Amino acid sequence: MRISGDGTATGGPYPLGSSADPTGSQHPVAPARAAEAGDTVGYRGPTACAAAGITYRQLDYWARTGLVEPSVRPAYGSGTQRLYSFRDVVVLKIVKRFLDTGVALQNIRTAVQHLRARGFEDLERMTLMCDGATVYECTSPDEVVKLLQGGQGIFGIAVGVVWQDVEKALSQLHGERVDTGETLIGNNPGDELARRRNRAV
Repeated sequence: MRISGDGTATGGPYPLGSSADPTGSQHPVAPARAAEAGDTVGYRGPTACAAAGITYRQLDYWARTGLVEPSVRPAYGSGTQRLYSFRDVVVLKIVKRFLDTGVALQNIRTAVQHLRARGFEDLERMTLMCDGATVYECTSPDEVVKLLQGGQGIFGIAVGVVWQDVEKALSQLHGERVDTGETLIGNNPGDELARRRNRAV
């Protein structure tokens, strides 16, 4: 069950981007850079690729087409390095999983916008389900069961599990301090996320 902006209750699961989606047209998505302004650690393209399980060609194409852009630092021209946030890398891995199962690109774009608009705690509890044509958000086992009872094939992504996978992968890779450019070896993004949650309280 979801409570909409006007205080009315809306039941899930609901298609992302629909009028029932609490992050739909009534709640415009903030620019990625503003949403990620609190990040103190970023990840260069090769690191983001390794953690998300994608190729550099995919990463570059998705950035150039606006599917998943680096929110910490975009590439301004030759010689500059894109810098991705932890959340960016989680989104990259989710996009890869959707593409691998044949989800339409337009639905993936809607899901990416939805993920960008949600808070960190929301992401950890979220399950994204897809019936091949539509992506839904489920926040309870009952909503998952409701979708499965439709009889069609359903593919699901537990965002919290993807989050943990990315966290583990990045803990073995290099990060970069946003303010100084210092390379951090074996950076643990969990520390950064804990600090961000504390600031949000």
